[in-house]
Amino acid sequence: MKLETDYIEKLAKIINDNGLTEISLEEGDQAITIRKDVPEVVNMTSAQTVTPVQASNVVQIKDETIQKPTQRGKAITSPMVGTFYASTSPDSEPFVEVGSEIKQGDVVCIIEAMKLMNEIKSEHAGKVVQVCVKNGDPIEYGQVLMYVE
Repeated sequence: MKLETDYIEKLAKIINDNGLTEISLEEGDQAITIRKDVPEVVNMTSAQTVTPVQASNVVQIKDETIQKPTQRGKAITSPMVGTFYASTSPDSEPFVEVGSEIKQGDVVCIIEAMKLMNEIKSEHAGKVVQVCVKNGDPIEYGQVLMYVE
């Protein structure tokens, strides 16, 4: 593996073209890791699924009211890229909802990554004040899933 500028630029292009955030290669005693900084993703959720908020946090788009996530409390973020699931199956109750009291270590959701179901446990105890994603949403690494106060 020759670590020339052209080679590194090709790796960076692969990251951009395929929506990746990191790529690592090793050959013998040479290794290279290229990471792309991912800006914090702000998801917008329907106002119908959350509690009312101050008018400054509401945006009107084509007759549809959208609520910007409020950053109250401590964020629970995704440790991986995958698909968010609020419960173990479509007919099961969600692990948590707005208003749920949780303890540190409680399972708050599942993130499917490469056909594996990964239970996400809370690092914080408290009350869930906002869920920022919907069931089945694609999730990025570091994306805020919910806030706990």
